[in-house]
Amino acid sequence: MITIKTQEEIKVLREGGRRLAAILTVLSGRVAAGVSSLEIDALGHQLALDGGDKPAFLGYRPAGIKIPYPASVCISINEEVVHGIPKAEKIFNDGDVVTLDMGLVHGGLITDSAITVIVGKGDEQAKKLVHATRTALEKGIAAALPGKTVGDIGFAIERYVKSLGFGQAEGLAGHGVGYKVHEDPYVPNTGKKGEGAVLKPGMVIAIEPMLTEGTGKVVFDKDGYTVRTKDKKRSAHSEHTIAITETGNLVLTR
Repeated sequence: MITIKTQEEIKVLREGGRRLAAILTVLSGRVAAGVSSLEIDALGHQLALDGGDKPAFLGYRPAGIKIPYPASVCISINEEVVHGIPKAEKIFNDGDVVTLDMGLVHGGLITDSAITVIVGKGDEQAKKLVHATRTALEKGIAAALPGKTVGDIGFAIERYVKSLGFGQAEGLAGHGVGYKVHEDPYVPNTGKKGEGAVLKPGMVIAIEPMLTEGTGKVVFDKDGYTVRTKDKKRSAHSEHTIAITETGNLVLTR
């Protein structure tokens, strides 16, 4: 069921989104060669607690998964598309493409955001991939207007990505958020204009394109969470939580 948030709830979400953006900014600045993903996760966890908030992903168990997610930040490296589990042995190397995806519970409400950074200078293709993913997110946000549909968002993202020749991770998409980590509606990164749920003021959704250098076909690790590109090509992921307003939208995690 699609939920509509009140103006007061959106104010709370906006503050939570501001805090989440600040945490991700700090974390991205700590990603460097020789640092482990577990160190970044521990820092993200502590920053959330220091602000009086809670990490939304820690202990979260999606439908069909037996084990709750064991970390506060999803950290995915290179061919890992999403939901990578931080580990002490996962050490960043120069040139790695690293995605930091985190949810934050502030005032009982949840925001969700992701950024992708490159360790060190990186190669030109990695830079293009990361830039294209960020731009694809902005294309999706621009299409998220009251009276439009989730299909309009997917269409805008897909058209832009196809023009560059990158793939999109198959079967992975955005979602409603706020009361829970995942709510209706399903927000695809591909689609047709006018199809799917109609966007209405008060809806809060996470838009999150995931681009790959290859075909976009994915496989799941045995841990039930980590999603990788089947062809082992690198990927990038950008995400913002937005609220639909009477006249447009408000990016809560900017």
